Amino acid sequence: MSETPRVFSPGSWGEARRITDLLRKETIGGALLLAGTLVALIWANSPWSGGYDALVGFTVGPSVLHLDLSLGVWAADGLLAIFFFVAGLELKREFVAGDLRDPRRAAVPVAAAAGGVIVPAILYTLVNLGGAVEGWAIPTATDIAFALAVLAVVGRSLPTALRTFLLTLAVVDDLLAIVIIAIFYTDHLSVLPLTAALVPLALFTVLVQRRVRSWWLLLPLAFAAWAFVHASGVHATVAGVLLGFAVPVLRSERAGGPEAGPGLAEHFEHRFRPISAGVAVPVFALMSAGVAIGGLHGLTSAITDPIAIGIMLGLVVGKPIGILLATWLTARFTRATIDSGLSWIDMAGLAVLAGIGFTVSLLIGELAFGAGGEQDDHVKVAVLLGSLIAAVLASGVLRARNRVYRRIREAERADRNRDDIPDIYQA
Repeated sequence: MSETPRVFSPGSWGEARRITDLLRKETIGGALLLAGTLVALIWANSPWSGGYDALVGFTVGPSVLHLDLSLGVWAADGLLAIFFFVAGLELKREFVAGDLRDPRRAAVPVAAAAGGVIVPAILYTLVNLGGAVEGWAIPTATDIAFALAVLAVVGRSLPTALRTFLLTLAVVDDLLAIVIIAIFYTDHLSVLPLTAALVPLALFTVLVQRRVRSWWLLLPLAFAAWAFVHASGVHATVAGVLLGFAVPVLRSERAGGPEAGPGLAEHFEHRFRPISAGVAVPVFALMSAGVAIGGLHGLTSAITDPIAIGIMLGLVVGKPIGILLATWLTARFTRATIDSGLSWIDMAGLAVLAGIGFTVSLLIGELAFGAGGEQDDHVKVAVLLGSLIAAVLASGVLRARNRVYRRIREAERADRNRDDIPDIYQA
């Protein structure tokens, strides 16, 4: 008896749409990232740790194209390119149509992001003078997914301006991280493949500027650009950002036709964010966060390493100091100001929250010290502990502020309800 062919019912499509909508939520993306991290840590410290190492080191890909890479490299270079493509779309949207379009509104979070990069780098370098200074950029990155997820969980009543400030800061932080990776962590540069990457990138740009959405045209060009950038020695995630920058943000002014719809950047971000949050970043965490701690002795050895001390000091202390100092200096000596609805204690909680550095910090750690060595293990332990401490401290501050804002809103709501009651009933 033959099986009845399976077809996708409207309910199946509805379920798929519901899942993708869930993956766009910050709390879900952060939860999946945390789950991937926990699985990697438990697996790497279990009796089956050999299986984890074998999985990360398993090689796959066409050798003729020099893409026979380990799964760990595919996760760091390939899947994270999707994450940076979405980041590139978000960056361009902010510069063209978002908060970064207005210099006065953008000045404070941009300066805060710069301060949050400079001070942690200085602290790390001071701790590691004469030692492993090449890891100076590890504590400079803020993880958008984790930070926004924590804010969404503990700060439901916090002002919207706080989330906007954090998002803008994290977006600029990502841009600075991309520049740092491209300039300081490119060991060798092959000009020919880098020049060749311009051809598919240019064709991709022409097509998206014409509002072409056909995946069978765009995806091969995007992959070709990524492969050439990978072969050039520049970290392949830079290709993701360049492809994101190529996508137009504003809607077409032509009347009628499909070109008159939403901007293509908004369309691509809507499509690719679930892939980034639900697949790319959690799988990268799974492949990168597995570190064999080695019990209490191994943990003690890791956190007393100057590399780890510099990273944790940069994330937990350097980030808030840099962000708050840059914010105060910008507000004090320029015409730019923080949102009137925010207080400095709100900014302090946000500055501590920005010390959650995970995805890009782990990536820079691998670029600085290589994957799989003792230094890389110490980097992972430091990033995890530093991010955890920052998340706990920030949650305490922001949860307290959330209670304050909730009481204010409840009082305002009660006043409005009282005003709506006729005077005769109040008497």
